[in-house]
Amino acid sequence: MTQKTFDLTEKSIAALEDEIRDHNRRYWDDAAPTISDYAFDRLVEELRRRAPTSPVLDDLGSKPGQELGSRVEHPVAMLSLDKCYDDETLLKWTQDFTGAVVAVPKFDGIACALRYGEDGRLIVAATRGDGSVGDDITANVLGINGVPRRIPEGPREIRGEIYMKLSVFQAFKEAGMANPRNLAAGAIKQKDAKKSADYKLSFAAYDLLGSAATTQVEVFEKLAAFGFDAFEFTVLEKEAAPVGYQQFAAQRSALDFEIDGVVYKANDLGEQRRLGSTAHHPRGAIAYKFQGDSGTTILNAVEWSVARTGAITPVAIVAPVSLSGVTVERASLHNAGYIAKLNIGVGAEVVLTRRGGVIPNVEFVKTPAPEPLSLPIACPSCHGAVVAAKDFLYCAAPQNCPAALRGQLSHFASTTEMLGFGDVILEQCYQRGLLRRPSDFYRLTAKDLEGLERSGKKLAAKLVSEVDKTRTQKLATFLRALGIDELGKSVSGLLEGRYRTLDAVLEASEEELGGMQGIGPVIAKSVTVGLAAAREEIDLLRTFVTFEAPVEEGGGEAGPLTGASFVFTGKLNAYSRGEAETQVKKLGASVLSGVSAKLTYLVCGEEKDGKKSSKQKAAEKAIEAGAPLKILDEAGFLALLPNG
Repeated sequence: MTQKTFDLTEKSIAALEDEIRDHNRRYWDDAAPTISDYAFDRLVEELRRRAPTSPVLDDLGSKPGQELGSRVEHPVAMLSLDKCYDDETLLKWTQDFTGAVVAVPKFDGIACALRYGEDGRLIVAATRGDGSVGDDITANVLGINGVPRRIPEGPREIRGEIYMKLSVFQAFKEAGMANPRNLAAGAIKQKDAKKSADYKLSFAAYDLLGSAATTQVEVFEKLAAFGFDAFEFTVLEKEAAPVGYQQFAAQRSALDFEIDGVVYKANDLGEQRRLGSTAHHPRGAIAYKFQGDSGTTILNAVEWSVARTGAITPVAIVAPVSLSGVTVERASLHNAGYIAKLNIGVGAEVVLTRRGGVIPNVEFVKTPAPEPLSLPIACPSCHGAVVAAKDFLYCAAPQNCPAALRGQLSHFASTTEMLGFGDVILEQCYQRGLLRRPSDFYRLTAKDLEGLERSGKKLAAKLVSEVDKTRTQKLATFLRALGIDELGKSVSGLLEGRYRTLDAVLEASEEELGGMQGIGPVIAKSVTVGLAAAREEIDLLRTFVTFEAPVEEGGGEAGPLTGASFVFTGKLNAYSRGEAETQVKKLGASVLSGVSAKLTYLVCGEEKDGKKSSKQKAAEKAIEAGAPLKILDEAGFLALLPNG
């Protein structure tokens, strides 16, 4: 499987929808996915966040077809499971019900419903399909040894997962097949039941409809008594729920079947019924998904590095272990708080995963070390003092720390696209005192650079040329290149769009930034504090750098609202917010992202709680301070439009 990287913030809703449709087809119809489940889930979550009513969200899953048999309607919808990827989200989910939780391995297979009649005989087997309608695969399911032809009571519906054991898959793997899940999906769709049986598929039953059982444990016990294959599960108190994930993650490599996470259910079936479900998933269950292959290894050492912000971050050095076909010897430990949470030490047996199939990460400690790891008491680069802030350690003086300074230089060069200034060149420039701060790039001469190792006149001239290309920049690029916490691509773009000039950005207050959509108070504080601290360097840089004229936000043509600017808040009845913004742009106005003294109109629609929005409060304060902006309700807004 080829792993792709998705920059979700740059994708339009239409692009997300197209991509999800394509990957959904590849997974369900072609049985040949090209991205990991984690990457697909990220796409779906982003679309659900930005367009919760998108019809694509209702179309996930396979589409029933006639070629495998008749269409089968599910009397009770086969819903997907909600997902989580961390302990915090899991524990938050457990707060909605009482009693224990049951953790079971999440089989990586094909969901299937088995319907047994009054006499207990199997009468229909169907795929999940779109959750409401599936494909009849009865003939093929009858060839699975782990599916009883008859159970002692009926009528009943049993749900579970069709999968292929790894021991069975081994022969197919040697023949070049990709993975057992895809092979099982293809096998169960065979038109010839005898050929389907040749694949020796298995079935894991995990749900029983129409039973008098009162707990999930009783369901599993009854399914085993019916003749279905039993599998391991564990019952846990809610506060200990993450232990289930750790248990099965540690066992993963020893299992004879692939799992892609751990399923948690409220043990009390009465609580499951009380919680009910959304249109997408039952509220009484959740899937804690693995974020890539996992493996067990030994922690040999921890290396600490200093980022451009002064943050001191740990990296685990581990005994070589193969994950997703790659030999891993280094893995992320995130921060000092994460180390304390793991209670990790050198010599510990740890479980690693490749998050998203890409980044190696230490998930948890399987066997503790004799001694816990000691945190650094001095900066590993400058050997100065260390300060702690929440879960992080920081160099107390990053402005004088070689590692932090080199990181800042590297960030500035890469963000402004100064090609050629890689680690080797930057290190030489730093060691020779040519570069200490970003503004030093603009003082470099060809003669300075000719003296570097493996650098001649040609390379020196090329490097100077790359610097000169950045003497004119977009304001957003300049802001992002400063390396200020929270001032990334999205926020810098918002600031450029609203304020248009560097001086206006520097003059903006924390309160003003905090009222902008997409920023908020936490980011606003980080940005304003960071800009203030970097003011000396900003003033130096602006003696070398000029800014491109920003692209105007209006419709481009003159109209009755030319020169006016709008911000919308709340729900409008006549238009969606996007439609309203389009209307005013067509009339020559611009649309801003937040309230400022430069704003002409704030249009206030209905708020969910009936209270004033933060934008309306900000506008009222601005008016009190003498700003000429006007607050309009929907009727007032419509009166501005030519057609009223």
